[in-house]
Amino acid sequence: AQALYQCVAETAVTTMMAQNFHWNVTGMAFGPLHALFQEIYEDHFIAQDDLAERIRSMGHSVDGRLHSMIVASKVIEDESNVAKSDLEMIASLEKAQRTVAATLSGASDIAASNGDKITEDLCVERGRVHEKFAWFLRAHIQ
Repeated sequence: AQALYQCVAETAVTTMMAQNFHWNVTGMAFGPLHALFQEIYEDHFIAQDDLAERIRSMGHSVDGRLHSMIVASKVIEDESNVAKSDLEMIASLEKAQRTVAATLSGASDIAASNGDKITEDLCVERGRVHEKFAWFLRAHIQ
């Protein structure tokens, strides 16, 4: 359950990062980035719930406080209040997507070693989604 909570925490922080960028993106690519950031945070919001409900179905509680998730997350929230360029937003969110995908891969391995195919499948599917979003973001800056 702890590995799965790590996934919830990182997904929550990445959700807020994408929503913040959605609100604040400017520049020539405003339209496509505004839409992509929205697609990401809407997907991640649902994913947080799926991951947390899996933890609950396993008989564990979930600490849903944002502070707890920020502390647990390997995705680092930018604490400065300095406006980011569109390219900085893309790079930051792409790195977050790779981090969450790696955490989900690790959680999948733990689930597999415990014979928990349901959690393993959930983590593999979510990891695939995060890798796809990382690719979409990279394509904007390559």
